[in-house]
Amino acid sequence: MPDTPQILCLGAMLWDVIGHSPVSLRPGDDVAGRIHQRPGGVALNVAVALARNGLHPAILSAVGRDAPGEALIAETERLGVATDWLWRDGPLPTDLYMAVETPDGLFAAIADAHGLEAAGTDILAAMQDGRLGSDDAPWQGTLVIDGNLTRQTLAMIAASPFLARASLRIVPASPDKATRLTPLLDHPNAIFHINRAEAEAISGQQYNCAASAAEAIVAIGAARVIVTDGPRLAADAAQRLSTITHEPPPVTARHVTGAGDAFLAAHLAAELAGLPRAGALERAILAASAHITAHPVTGKDHA
Repeated sequence: MPDTPQILCLGAMLWDVIGHSPVSLRPGDDVAGRIHQRPGGVALNVAVALARNGLHPAILSAVGRDAPGEALIAETERLGVATDWLWRDGPLPTDLYMAVETPDGLFAAIADAHGLEAAGTDILAAMQDGRLGSDDAPWQGTLVIDGNLTRQTLAMIAASPFLARASLRIVPASPDKATRLTPLLDHPNAIFHINRAEAEAISGQQYNCAASAAEAIVAIGAARVIVTDGPRLAADAAQRLSTITHEPPPVTARHVTGAGDAFLAAHLAAELAGLPRAGALERAILAASAHITAHPVTGKDHA
């Protein structure tokens, strides 16, 4: 039996197909550019970034029993992420995400996560049947949860005894899916990693900065919230603690897909290493900045 992991990433695991246009686009434009494919999905992006930080995460997700699924698992394991507890019994093919990026940022994207949605609560089986934990012997560790999961799955996580001892890190997949996370808002062990648009989607209000957004989500019940706002100040707000902020360095973005996942992974790795809130926020911002300035195909720094 594989060793029980101390970090689990729960959610989307799929192939990213990313097109990079060298120029700004309008609807209907057809331009020359670069297209590449890589392992992706919020949960897997975080897991891979954690592995790059020297940690040993595992992924809980749904992967099809098809050639793309086999290739995705092999590449995921090569990148240092354990895949022993995947759910692979669904009838659907391995999920895909397709995006087009321009010098202005993300132009458009489509996520086909039907396999994950069809799996529903079945992807939690290993945490209930004794392989990783059970109601009587809850798994203990850090669980990263992404908003691609169904509302039913997220509601089950919020109330489940088999996760009563876990520390939760919550990340939406997009503003459109952020409201799925409301069952976890008042979970005492949850830390939310969201951007300002996602905070606005959760609360139904608009904010002029990350600090006000983070404090507002704390005010409606969250224990701790970290909010990013693109090139503007990021903030960390928590119950009974002062809000802290940090400003990202000025950079020229080359690609943006996965930047929030790099932020979360660096923040979690920093706190697991013992850094205080301010130090963890700074390290996370630097990791996200390095991600968006790296070459979109090779992953190497622009310098």
